[in-house]
Amino acid sequence: MKQYILLFFSLSIFFFSCKTNSAKENTEPSNADVLKKASREVRNGWIYVHLEGTPSEVGYQHGYLLANDIDTSIQTVCYTLAHQTGKDWAFFRRAAASFLWNKLDSEYKAEINGIVAGLHDQHKNYDSLDITAYNAMEELAYYYVPMLAEKQKKGTGLNKAPGNCSAFIATGHFTKDGKIVIAHNNWSDYIIGQHWNVIADIVPTNGHHVLMDCMPGFIHSGDDFTINDSGILITETTITQFVGFDSTGIPEFMRARKAAQYANSIDDVVNIFLKGNNGGYANDWLIGDTKTNEVAKLELGLINHRVWRSKDTAIIGSNFASDPKLIKEETTFSVSDRSSSPNARKLRMEKLVAEDSKGILDIETGKKIESDHFDAVRKKIVGNRCVICGHVDEDPLGSSQWSEGPYYPMGAVQCKITNADLAAKMQFWAHMGHPCGEDFIGAPFYKAHPEYKWQSKYLNNMLSYPWTLFEGRK
Repeated sequence: MKQYILLFFSLSIFFFSCKTNSAKENTEPSNADVLKKASREVRNGWIYVHLEGTPSEVGYQHGYLLANDIDTSIQTVCYTLAHQTGKDWAFFRRAAASFLWNKLDSEYKAEINGIVAGLHDQHKNYDSLDITAYNAMEELAYYYVPMLAEKQKKGTGLNKAPGNCSAFIATGHFTKDGKIVIAHNNWSDYIIGQHWNVIADIVPTNGHHVLMDCMPGFIHSGDDFTINDSGILITETTITQFVGFDSTGIPEFMRARKAAQYANSIDDVVNIFLKGNNGGYANDWLIGDTKTNEVAKLELGLINHRVWRSKDTAIIGSNFASDPKLIKEETTFSVSDRSSSPNARKLRMEKLVAEDSKGILDIETGKKIESDHFDAVRKKIVGNRCVICGHVDEDPLGSSQWSEGPYYPMGAVQCKITNADLAAKMQFWAHMGHPCGEDFIGAPFYKAHPEYKWQSKYLNNMLSYPWTLFEGRK
């Protein structure tokens, strides 16, 4: 009976909350001249888009060229978040109207409105609140919703601040040429992570040329991997089991985009993230400046933050926090549980990045690290959530380890890597699908684990493609 109620609820969300219409191909755009500056192509599982111009022009190009992809992705997000949080899309739209939209800078409002205009010219019926809520999905679903539950005295059971992603940044004696190398693999639910397949090459009228990965319809990277033409490199991993959110602050997604677009230095990145910090999507940000060959980590909670920086270091991220005060005051995470995913991956990454690869770390070495399958606690090669290239568990540790339950379909859905020389040419390597090259095939999985059959509506297969070099263009 419970399954039928869930199905009815999910269908209701889909038909009444997610606003979508069928696409009409070859629609004549209202702004054809603007589209002449933009382009779209599909390469090895990625959708590359070049976007150029004023905020409204960049937005229009984005919305028009990616209309079908945005539509499918928003439907998937609506469906998944309803299942995970019990909140319909109208709830997220109200949040966007209540405390997100009015805090956005005018240029990002214009870009979002441009996305909406492009969508409308492709007969997709979304508005600015839809696109704003969608961009803020991480901070709303996993920070704002748990905060409301806590206020309503429902305890911390809904604390689902994600413990996903594996990343590193290194420089000095730790890399082969002494220059910066940075890498990141995105861990997500497969159902959503399959849509993190856009390479956005943005040349805005103001600010820096930006190359980043993102979901269709995002004005920020979201997972985050960005480089700009000032030599600033940014990525992150989330602080797992983080608790805290301030709805009066500036949305994290806008601060992330602003840092990518306007930062000229590590200090700029830090200051942009600190100004109006709302605690949403709390991360350990890994930052590099190729002009100075310096790298840094900004550990940003809501109450606490700390910065480490050096010109001769390797810094890793696997969802663990480092500052004891932040850990104690703002997380429910156990640093002593070696078997947990963040701690197990920390052990392995410390060995691979800071020890085994010291002095030889380069692009190819980094690709191997991000596709590693060795469980440092259990001392074996396996596919699970305790290895760097996370997978559906082959040997689950029990449902108590994961709020989603054992065998939940999630893991490393894609990967990116670059170095100082490539970044100078606005280039990075990207891999769609598991970095190790393995595919996720839905049919046999759902047969073996019918408890997740509900995802088959939007998740069939997640294929792994070859590494591909992407380059921003003027």
